[in-house]
Amino acid sequence: MIIYKNFMRLSILTLLFLPFFLGCKSSMVNQTNKSPNFIIILADDQGWNGTSVQMTDNEIQSKSDYHQTPNIEALSNKGMRFSSAYASAPVCSPSRYSIQFGQTPARLKMIRVGMNTNHIDHLTPLTIPKLLKKINSNYTTAHFGKWGIDVNPSFLGYDQSDGITGNKDGVFNHKSNKKQWKNTISDDPKKIFSTTKSAIDFVESQAKSKTPFFLQVSHYAVHSDIMMRKETLKKYQNIDRGLYQNHAGFAAMTEDLDSGVGILLDRVRELGLESNTYIIYTSDNGAVPVMPPKSKYTNGSNYPLSRGKWDAMEGGIRVPFIISGPEIMAGSESAIPITFSDLLPTIVELAGGTTFNKTNLDGGSFKNILNNSGKGIINRFSEGLIFHVPYENGIALKRAHSAIIIDNFKLIKFYDNNELLLFNINKDISEDNNLASIFPEKLKKLEGALDSYLNQVKAPKWKPGISWKNKSIESFNSYH
Repeated sequence: MIIYKNFMRLSILTLLFLPFFLGCKSSMVNQTNKSPNFIIILADDQGWNGTSVQMTDNEIQSKSDYHQTPNIEALSNKGMRFSSAYASAPVCSPSRYSIQFGQTPARLKMIRVGMNTNHIDHLTPLTIPKLLKKINSNYTTAHFGKWGIDVNPSFLGYDQSDGITGNKDGVFNHKSNKKQWKNTISDDPKKIFSTTKSAIDFVESQAKSKTPFFLQVSHYAVHSDIMMRKETLKKYQNIDRGLYQNHAGFAAMTEDLDSGVGILLDRVRELGLESNTYIIYTSDNGAVPVMPPKSKYTNGSNYPLSRGKWDAMEGGIRVPFIISGPEIMAGSESAIPITFSDLLPTIVELAGGTTFNKTNLDGGSFKNILNNSGKGIINRFSEGLIFHVPYENGIALKRAHSAIIIDNFKLIKFYDNNELLLFNINKDISEDNNLASIFPEKLKKLEGALDSYLNQVKAPKWKPGISWKNKSIESFNSYH
């Protein structure tokens, strides 16, 4: 019955979006040679300052004070850093859905890990692989590593994949919080190198056939369990640890991930594909602030950002984001805020597609920013960036909340008592100074924009006791 309903929705959506598809440049001259390639490398639980790339020139602590990632540094030196890049959610699955569909978790009504997702049209024609194939039927698409979505990647248009994978496939001891953070030696920690091999095999095949491709490599690292190679761990046990980042095993796993990234990037260059390939490196959400995690702590690993994974504070949603590719200024930085729902329209436009119907997608293309030294405007369906966390999490803030960012201001709204926090995150990335009482008009504007959006997309609405787990979302029957 679910498959039948999805098929009917697919048929209707295909008719609705036929003008859009016809607008895509499906008959581009010499498509095979001109269409760019795309590689998204997605880390798991890596914070904004989790690498040795300084994400913004204005903040020395926007890079790690312990981890070393020379290959990601090399990628940054060839491309553009987005210093205000945000995951769509402070946890993995909602962010991963947002990448594929170009919508916010609030609109998708997919707001936490472990939800029933039968309400989502997984057969929609609006996914990155399907839209690229509409532009150029020669595109081949693949996903390797952690998927985190409830249907096989083929439903979304992927030609090759590891199937429906999650944390357990990358070694995750969910029954013991303490064991997750103990060092475990492995020659293939978190499947970093076997996943990289699958990616390289795919790229080599595409190079041989001379056909364009879209590849997403979603690493299980640096999510727990902590795993690393013996020699890498030994290195970090014998060098000075950072003030805020000091877990030798986690640092070693981070460098092993960087080594996997370097192996893939080297092969792309050796195959002569680098000049026509956009390469994106980012993370699905912010890092765990302390290991093992706990709700109360001071100055965790994401410092100077506040808190971390599970919360819509800066440490939970601001992530590293680097992109290299044709006509992108080497070593540049953009301060323009972007989020994961922007990836779909950006990739489609870079591949030659046309403008989107913004009433059905949340993201906006930042192609013009890539070609304009990091400056420009992104046109989106909604005003600002939206983050929706309408549930209580015992590890984190323990309060259901949402957030919106417009310009330099960020509002956080808690639903248990309607408390409002307002921060100027351009001047106060640590979110130390609540400006709610100082800028009442700004507060009102942001709260109005947040409420308006959540009402318009009928986002899931918090009520005491709702977990959004086990049952269908319709059975909870709680919407804005």
